[in-house]
Order: sequence, then structure tokens, then C-alpha cells
Amino acid sequence: MSQASVPTLKQPAIQINRLTRYFGETRAVNQLSLSVMPGEVVGFIGPNGAGKTTTMRILSTLDEPDEGDAYVDGFSVINDPDQVRFRLGFVPDAYGAYPNVSCIEYLDFFARSYGIKGRRRIEAIEKVLEFTHMHHMADKPMNGLSKGMKQRLCLGRALIHEPTVLILDEPAAGLDPRARIELKEMIVSLAEQGKSLLISSHILSELAEMCHRVAIIERGELLASGTVDEILRKSSGLIEDHHANLVSVAVEVMDQVMSVASWLEQQPEVQALQSKNGVIEFLFDEAPAARCDLLRRMVEANLPVCSFSVKRRSLEEVFMNVTKGNVQ
Repeated sequence: MSQASVPTLKQPAIQINRLTRYFGETRAVNQLSLSVMPGEVVGFIGPNGAGKTTTMRILSTLDEPDEGDAYVDGFSVINDPDQVRFRLGFVPDAYGAYPNVSCIEYLDFFARSYGIKGRRRIEAIEKVLEFTHMHHMADKPMNGLSKGMKQRLCLGRALIHEPTVLILDEPAAGLDPRARIELKEMIVSLAEQGKSLLISSHILSELAEMCHRVAIIERGELLASGTVDEILRKSSGLIEDHHANLVSVAVEVMDQVMSVASWLEQQPEVQALQSKNGVIEFLFDEAPAARCDLLRRMVEANLPVCSFSVKRRSLEEVFMNVTKGNVQ
């Protein structure tokens, strides 16, 4: 799956303003500000104890900040918690499985809790069973479900009242590869429906594929935010103005590494060249046409090129560079 395209932006569906939360002497969240736009998926990442779950609990009105405020569709989590709850669905990292309660009874209970009545409640349950592909599990006891099926059921419960905003705390934890892929497809589908999603996860490779932006938090402070490409660029040291329009290019050659490197160094557009194990890396113009022209010239010069590509750093590398491993 390719990285998600950025949706048309309007007013924020989630707006966090200078949020602070203490637990005793520990400042779990420190002056945190962040926004999520309609139809946008934002990955919320950080080491354990960084303040992610605390932030999500505040957004979900399960906790209150000591300072600052947060808004869901313009409603304050402090002053209008009931309005927030009707507009938000929350999937926590841990939730109970009730004995002797079937999946459809579980969904029916929460639909009733939201005041959904009569035919509309039946339709709401049918809709989430269809979306989560759980029709065949409707009459099964929920405490007998696999981890993946429980996660689908919890997502269905969060969707039962048709919220505009979803908060997902480690939704893929403990899932097998197939279940993770299916969950990712559901998340992408929800964003395409116009819902806004804030997702905490330690599976960074999947976040990079399905998120429009990521926000990195450590010790309660926001360290970096933006699109994956923006954070990749910044973490690569390319934020300086004179490198603003450059990308890292990797060229693998069959032999004559020194000769090829020498030829590249003579090209005025090539910067910061280095070679290792038959691969030559350098900074070059980000425009595809410019790279195409350079490759054409290398072929015409009979250089033994095996591969020529833009070198993308993984979000895992970025995370390790941005964070320091500090815990509270």
C-alpha cells in the first residue's frame, strides 16, 4: 500500500492546545499542541511512558488536563464532554471481555447506551458487523474470540454511533500479520469516509504507509510532527535552505566504483558523495526529470550501473534519531 494522499483540509477535527497533565511530580504531558484534520490519519508515536495514552484518555474525556484544553469538532473536552463523546469513538489498548455475552449483545448494549433506538439500532449493528466482517461471529461469546476478532469487535463498538473522530491506542498490538493488514485496510477506508483518526502504534512501518502525518512525543513533549516525508527530510539533516530541494540517491555499480564515484563528483549537481560496498550515495535535485537526465548521462558514459534509486529512510530510523530513549 502506498503512502496515503493528503486530504482536502478544513477546520481541525481534533485540536489540542498546550495540554499538560501531572501525576504527582511527574509531568506526563507537557504543553502539547497538535491538530488532526477531517479525513486525516495521524500517527502518534513515542516510547513507552511518553504520554500518548494519557493524551488519548484526555481526548476521550476519561481524564482531565491540569492545563490547556482539547477540542473535538470544536467542543471542549473540559466544558462539553457529552458533546465530545457523541462525536468520538475510542479503542483503548486494553478492554474487558464479558462472560456469556455474544458479540451482537455487546454491540446492542453500546448502541442502547448511545440512545440509538428501534430500527435505527438494528441498522447500526448491521452496519458495523458488515464493515468489520463479523457477521459469522455475531452469536459467538465475545470472551471466546481471538485477539484479532476482539479488536474488530472493539472497533465496531467504537463505530456504533457513527462518530466523526476515532482514537485508536495500539490497535494492532498482538495481531497476526493478516489481522494487521485487514485492520490497516479498515483504517484507510474510514479515512476515505471522512473520519479523522489519531492512532498510537509501535508498528512504525505500517503507520508510515497509512498515515498522512505523524507526531513524535517523548517525556510528554512533542518533538516532531508533519508528513512522513517532512520528518524524513528533517531527520536526514536536509532542513537547511541550501539542501531544501535535494534527495538522497543511491547508485549500485557492478565494478569500477572509484571511477564512477570520480565521474559523479565532477557533475555540478552532485553533493556530499560517499561510497560503501559498491553503493554510491549522494545528494541530488529532487526533481524526477533531473534524476532521469543524470541516469541517461551515466548510461551514455558506459558506466556499469546496476540500480539507481532515491534512498528512503525508514520511520524506524527517524524515530531512533528524533527520540533519546528518555523515560519518566
